[in-house]
Amino acid sequence: MIVGVPREIKPGEQRVALTPAGARALGDAGHRVLVETGAGTGSGIRDDEYAAVGATLATASQVWGEASLVLKVKEPIQEEYGRLRRGQILFTYLHLAAVPELTRVLQGSSAIAIAYETVQRPDGSLPLLTPMSEVAGRLAVQEGAYHLGKAHGGRGILLSGVPGVPRGNVVILGAGTAGLNAAKAAVGLGADVSLLDVNLDRLRHADDLFRGQVVTLASNAFNVARAVERADLLIGAVLVPGARAPRLVGRALVERMKEGAVIVDISVDQGGCVATIHPTTLLEPIYLVAGVVHYGVANMPALVPRTSTFALTNATLPYVLDLATRGAAGAVGANADLARGVNVWAGRIVHPAVAESVGERPAALEECLPEEVC
Repeated sequence: MIVGVPREIKPGEQRVALTPAGARALGDAGHRVLVETGAGTGSGIRDDEYAAVGATLATASQVWGEASLVLKVKEPIQEEYGRLRRGQILFTYLHLAAVPELTRVLQGSSAIAIAYETVQRPDGSLPLLTPMSEVAGRLAVQEGAYHLGKAHGGRGILLSGVPGVPRGNVVILGAGTAGLNAAKAAVGLGADVSLLDVNLDRLRHADDLFRGQVVTLASNAFNVARAVERADLLIGAVLVPGARAPRLVGRALVERMKEGAVIVDISVDQGGCVATIHPTTLLEPIYLVAGVVHYGVANMPALVPRTSTFALTNATLPYVLDLATRGAAGAVGANADLARGVNVWAGRIVHPAVAESVGERPAALEECLPEEVC
């Protein structure tokens, strides 16, 4: 199969979907890899590193026009919409519940769209979302601490405090992978940390993990309101796979927050769990609402693209090899985890949460696959 890796063109995006090691593995398996010239530059990967492992350097038109399997990091943006074609496999982060326009574009293209973030194991874990959630969770604290500086619009709070001065208060909504990694970073800085979730088993795990260094709270309207009002840094880390993030913090609650407090909503690419959040870019990451700093960067791991690129390929490569070797129908027919990642198949919306976001009923994947695979 011809596997294509285009350069990411979303503003501020510096990651690339495949490392030279991944290209080498695909080549060793008998596949041809096309990499757009300059695709790895932002992650510190030179064109000659791809060429050295057998990948072919190409233009964007060649990558999109010749590849049967296109690997990306972020969802296609408007200038890429016309490059999608019938039967082409697109494997990337999509987050379609927040961008219904793209869902319709994918339907119209008759491409096969498989989303990293909805590939799911039987235990509910999300193996291709996990590495970026780990990065985003840790970065949320780093970026939040930076923007708490008075020169950057914040309250002028040092999260660790100093002897005789209280520590800054960090409130994290969601105790999944991103939330736990945010808690690790915040505890490491010496902050006063509270972690909320509706899943008590997750809170028990967090309590065991942090051994009393984090206050765990059941997430309900009362506890969320009290925690948010005292937060210096509020981190939204709520996830419902494939669906829009639930709104836990309304505008009225944001208006009751401390002036100069900072909100970092990791779930912004799924619509956000804070009512006043909207996507921003790494070039212009923040804005103010009611005196509260809002950080809504939808591709936060792009801030550390080299770390993120290598972590992403480590996770995606087994699935990429499966898709390239078996084809889309063969791979999803044999791999239930990958089958859960299918969002749109040749014009039909398959993932239930994505279908719900555009007011449609999902198609059964089995009905979309060739008969011999069913």
